[in-house]
Parts: sequence; C-alpha cells; structure tokens
Amino acid sequence: MLGGINIVNILTDAIAMGTVFLFGCVGETLTEKAGNLNLGIPGIMCCGALGGGLGVWICSAGATDAAASPGWVFVTVSVLLAMVFAAAAGLIYAFLTVTLNTNQNIAGLALTTFGVGVLRFFSKKINNDIVFHGASRYFKNLFGYSGSGAFGRIFLSHGILVYLGIIIAVCASFFLRKTRTGLALRAVGENPATADAVGINVSAFKYAFVLIGSAVAGLGGLYYVMDKSNGTTFSEAAIDTFGWMAVALVIATMWKPVLSIFGSILFGGLYVLSAYLPLSFNQLKLFGMVPYLITVLVLIVIRLLNRRDNQPPASLGLSYFREDR
Repeated sequence: MLGGINIVNILTDAIAMGTVFLFGCVGETLTEKAGNLNLGIPGIMCCGALGGGLGVWICSAGATDAAASPGWVFVTVSVLLAMVFAAAAGLIYAFLTVTLNTNQNIAGLALTTFGVGVLRFFSKKINNDIVFHGASRYFKNLFGYSGSGAFGRIFLSHGILVYLGIIIAVCASFFLRKTRTGLALRAVGENPATADAVGINVSAFKYAFVLIGSAVAGLGGLYYVMDKSNGTTFSEAAIDTFGWMAVALVIATMWKPVLSIFGSILFGGLYVLSAYLPLSFNQLKLFGMVPYLITVLVLIVIRLLNRRDNQPPASLGLSYFREDR
C-alpha cells in the first residue's frame, strides 16, 4: 500500500490492460519497419475481435453455454480466426498502398472506419453473452494462480494471451536485430530503392509484414473481448480507442518491440490508475490525455537526441515507385 493505493493491484491491472496495447504496438512496429504507416490498426484490431468472436461462436456449436468444445479448442480456433480476419483486413490495406500506391494515411483511416463498422454490424449476429462469458474462462489465468502473494498476482495470474504477447514482442525484437531477414526488412523501410537494387523483393516484404503485423495486432482485439472484458462487451467494445493508443505507443517506444512490453504496462497503468484515484469527471478526461502527452514528449526527446536507431524508418509513409530508382 502507498498512500492508500494498492500497488500490487495497479501493477496487475496495468499488465492486463497493457496487453491490448502491446499486441497493437508490436503489430504496427513490424508494419512500420517495412515503411508502411498503417493508421488502420484500430480497425484491424476490431476485425481480430470479430474473428475471435466467430471462433467462439463456431466452437459453441449453438449451445447455450461454453461446454460444447474443450477449452484448448476455443482458444486455438479463436486465435487462428482472429489472426486470419485481421490479416485479411491488412491485405486490403497492403493492396491499396503497395500495389495501387494510394496515400497510406487515407487508406489506413478508411480501414479503421471499415473495421469498426464491420465489428458493430456482425458482432450483433453472433454475440451471446452467456456463451462468450463462459468461454472467457479458457483465456484467463493460465497457471491457475489463486493466491494472494504479490509476485504471483503480478506475474502468474494472467491469461494465455498476456504471455503470448510478451513472447511475440521478444521474438520480434530478436528477429529485427539478429536475423538476415530482419535486416532486409529494416533495409526496405529505410531505403526501398537500395534494397531493391541488391535483390530484395520490396513489394513481397511490404505485403508479408503488413499481413504479419496485422495478424499480431488482431490478437489485441481478441484479448480485450475474451480476457480483459470477460466476454461481456463484444458488441459495444471500444477497441478502436485502444488501437489509437497502440499506434501512439509505437512512437513512445521508439520502434523497439522489447520496449513496447514496458511501454504497454505504463500505458495500461495510466489507463487503470484513474479507477484508484478520487478524480472528478473533468479530471478523468484530462488524465486520459497523459499517454498522448508522453508520446509528444518522447518525440521531442528523440528529435533532440537525433540518434539513428531511435528514429522512424526513413521511408515511413512514402509510396515506393520502382521505376523511379
């Protein structure tokens, strides 16, 4: 306890909430490393939530509870469909920006609007609060921890997707820094013309990592509806709001997936801290601006430090025209 505030509770909730941002941040980081600024991440996360929800609906087989299939089937099918739906949304963005060379900002914003609308419409067709709430238990508390110890509550009381998110972030960091394919990806994001000249298929890399990044981001939508909100807010989930925070987190963590683990916990902590503080309604609105203020501050610091490894990919947001090289 610190001044009446339970630090263990805050840290536990911060990790749980931050996982939503973590998936979106890592997915967008992989996309941006290929030189594509995807502002469609909020919509892609909505598509991931819809795909995961469809997986639960399929596994329930029309039952009135979640006992129609084993727990591992619910989780596996939901994760796979969340990634497939999110990647399909990413494919739309990739076709528009890589093949047709349309403006990346406009394509991303259109995709966000599309994803939010698709979730709102189709979720009402498959939503069943009883089934979804019942299935949510398969996603929660992987280690079955039920004690009151600080270490266990903070590190061992979360669901499978929390640990999967951390593993993906660590693997993404290793991939970008220690593998030849990761180096080629970074080359595409920095200077696609040079990468093309040395034999790297720029379009293939852009397509691949827009799809991979979208699939990872889609898990954030699935996590929110089936773990964080216990399967009870599927139709009304404001996933797009969390998607924008995930995009901001990419900047705040300087395009480094490992830093996104800690950054997501910070953002998650700021998001849940308001529930522990005696704030008025207006103060809550101001408090919600803090993550974005942190992002602006990081941008200023990055600019002042002017270190290459802390900068965004040089070709970020720019279309590549092969005939111009």
